[in-house]
Amino acid sequence: MKAAISWWDLAGSTQTIDSLRDYLREEGVHPWERVHGMRLKFWISDRETNRWGAVMLWDATADLSAPLPPNRATELIGYPPTVRMMTEVEAIVEGLHAGPSDDRGLAFGPVRNPS
Repeated sequence: MKAAISWWDLAGSTQTIDSLRDYLREEGVHPWERVHGMRLKFWISDRETNRWGAVMLWDATADLSAPLPPNRATELIGYPPTVRMMTEVEAIVEGLHAGPSDDRGLAFGPVRNPS
């Protein structure tokens, strides 16, 4: 299994964590739901450092050269990720939980009024 990590420093972009969160809610998640060989994708942010990114877990047999949905984050942010890396996954564990989560992340939580 492989993990791909993309991380943007938003200091040079007109995009913000909030605008990128809106993009996820409106259009960004859906195109990734049917990507063959991708086990999981989650988007991450850090307000303190003004960073935005994504992590993808790929099956060992995934064709990593296959076409993917358009990289809209790069288009919106205006430049490629500050850090992009592909790495081996050494282990995965899932903790005890109550089953499928209704919590899909901040992008799908209550919509904030822009301030």
